[in-house]
Amino acid sequence: MNQTDTQSMRKGEELDVGPLAEFLRNELGAAADELEITQFPAGSSNLTYCIRLGGSEYVLRRPPFGNQVKSAHDMSREFNVLSKLSAVYAPAPKPLVYCADESVIGSEFYLMERRKGLIIRGKAPDFLEQSIDLQYAVCDSFVKNLADLHALDYKAIGLDDLGKPDGYVARQIEGWTKRYFKAKTHDHHELETAIDWIGTNIPESTGASLVHNDYKFDNVMLRQENITEITAVLDWEMATIGEPLMDLGTTLGYWMSKEVGPELQSMPFNPRVLMENIKRSEIVEMYVDHSGRDVSNMLFYYVFGTFKIAVIAQQIYFRFAKGFTTDERFAKFDGFVKALGRIAMHAIGRGRLD
Repeated sequence: MNQTDTQSMRKGEELDVGPLAEFLRNELGAAADELEITQFPAGSSNLTYCIRLGGSEYVLRRPPFGNQVKSAHDMSREFNVLSKLSAVYAPAPKPLVYCADESVIGSEFYLMERRKGLIIRGKAPDFLEQSIDLQYAVCDSFVKNLADLHALDYKAIGLDDLGKPDGYVARQIEGWTKRYFKAKTHDHHELETAIDWIGTNIPESTGASLVHNDYKFDNVMLRQENITEITAVLDWEMATIGEPLMDLGTTLGYWMSKEVGPELQSMPFNPRVLMENIKRSEIVEMYVDHSGRDVSNMLFYYVFGTFKIAVIAQQIYFRFAKGFTTDERFAKFDGFVKALGRIAMHAIGRGRLD
């Protein structure tokens, strides 16, 4: 169990307090000497900091140090998405200030409101561990929230220029394949075989919607008093307009089954007890109940989601291997990439999700 606690800034990821304090003083009208900065310890892509200014708290988001893929960490784009989405979708936090001047902290960044609640990573609270009914209720709420996002009229809220639905799946395959080979450090035969399978098994699109692209419990904040209620969805850096089943496929890619072993099941993406008791196929059934979509080609979207997560892990490992980050959490991510390739090929071989 993990709440949104903060810690001192990690070595190599410190922010220069002076210029930031001056910028915020001008933008928010607060006294510069009141600024206090701590860091949220979780997350492995964009960096998040807690900014305490007087009696208020904010969240600052910036790209990772050593970022090699600017388009994947575009703060202005994320700010724009949240500015419009937060007006119609309650779980989206409201952004407040965007800064393009990289001289302030060494990169662009934005400030948003701070939401509080419970984020469950790995070990769940005892009351959730002990109640299978509550586990299903929490999962159903989690899946319904994704279906609700996919049901939004993205044109009505001004996000129709966020992405190009036509050819979305093919572009995603091409883009993520390029990212993988650009960040490649070792040969991963099974993963590269899965890439070939994905490229020759593209199904017809089911439509277009706003997609989060990294939807997992690690990015969802639950209400402390009732964990079936979602108070925030975080990390909108990859949000776009595209195939909603690609979004669900990524969620399923993070949903590790018992057969993968304890190390992968203990990765802090979802509560382990939920993955142990609720199958991927049941997550899909919940989604169908809430969305009514045709999921007959869900195997493709699941395999793609697994591949995409492997690429994200490879990009993170690349930053570690090149010395752009010294965060020891990332030292074993190369093994994670290998395991995801094995999982993808296992699903292809069986022809099913579970």
